[in-house]
Amino acid sequence: MFMQSKIRPKSRLPSIAAAAVIGSFLAAGSAWAQMDSLSIMAPASPGGGWDGTARAMQQALQKENIVKNVEVTNVPGAGGTIGLAQFAGSSGQGDELMVSGLVMLGAILTNKSPVSLEQTTPIARLTGEYEVIVVPAASEIQTLDDLVAKFKADPRSVSWAGGSAGGTDHILVGLIAEQVGVEPSGVNYIAFSGGGEALAALLANDVTAGVSGLSEFAGQIAAGKLRGIAISSPERLEGVDVPTLIEGGVNVDLVNWRAVVAPPGLDDAERQQLLTTVDALAKSATWQSLLKERNWMDSYLAGDEFAAFLEEDRARVEGVLKSIGLVQ
Repeated sequence: MFMQSKIRPKSRLPSIAAAAVIGSFLAAGSAWAQMDSLSIMAPASPGGGWDGTARAMQQALQKENIVKNVEVTNVPGAGGTIGLAQFAGSSGQGDELMVSGLVMLGAILTNKSPVSLEQTTPIARLTGEYEVIVVPAASEIQTLDDLVAKFKADPRSVSWAGGSAGGTDHILVGLIAEQVGVEPSGVNYIAFSGGGEALAALLANDVTAGVSGLSEFAGQIAAGKLRGIAISSPERLEGVDVPTLIEGGVNVDLVNWRAVVAPPGLDDAERQQLLTTVDALAKSATWQSLLKERNWMDSYLAGDEFAAFLEEDRARVEGVLKSIGLVQ
């Protein structure tokens, strides 16, 4: 069973690879040369978690003078695998990064993508975020109990808006179904390529419930336009007035992590430049402030340690998707 932190970022650990890189630059007396430009791909539509991560990186990198000019591009579709295919073709480009994460691991499997993250250069895991379940403010559903009762009585009558098929949102809904006795393959899940589209469907009362990272719905919850009825953290989060799934009798917790990768074919100097640039970002005051502001956990893990984590989680995600019927 995928419960109680089966997919959860490990505690923040300093990357041996990144530390070695930084040390080599310092020892050489050049510390680290500021990058003139950096392109960050968000492989999703504007308004979602990957887009938000890319733009937060852009803000911090430029404000802290780590990179002079940072451009963010959006390439939506198929859980990020369209962007991944494009990105993996830019071999040897040392001034590019792509935002990735748990969602993409699932999408690669469910979309039978011919390109995988093994065809990129792992740089660093950056953040972790819990998932929140919301309903429109005008919904008759007031609590998780109400939603579960409706879901059990007629599973197809409950439409769930979330990110791409096989991603974190879909996994969470499948796990909830499994826990409450609903066949996961019968879930009425509506996949959107960006958080903005899912939000629009919720605000228009076109769907029953929505699932996404807390940061994507926090503003609308605070404004009273959406009602947060459950969060996927193991315990209540400080400052967040939303009960956990576990409190509501659904024994599931899940965290979504996000990371950045580089194109394949980089030489050692290019890889080191990106490692030290992202390390400077992760340790900057602006980035730490953005983490706090957006309720993102600092789950920084870089270089070879991140590469090992990526392979471990790929195998874990495949097992989960098979257990809930999304992958054969």
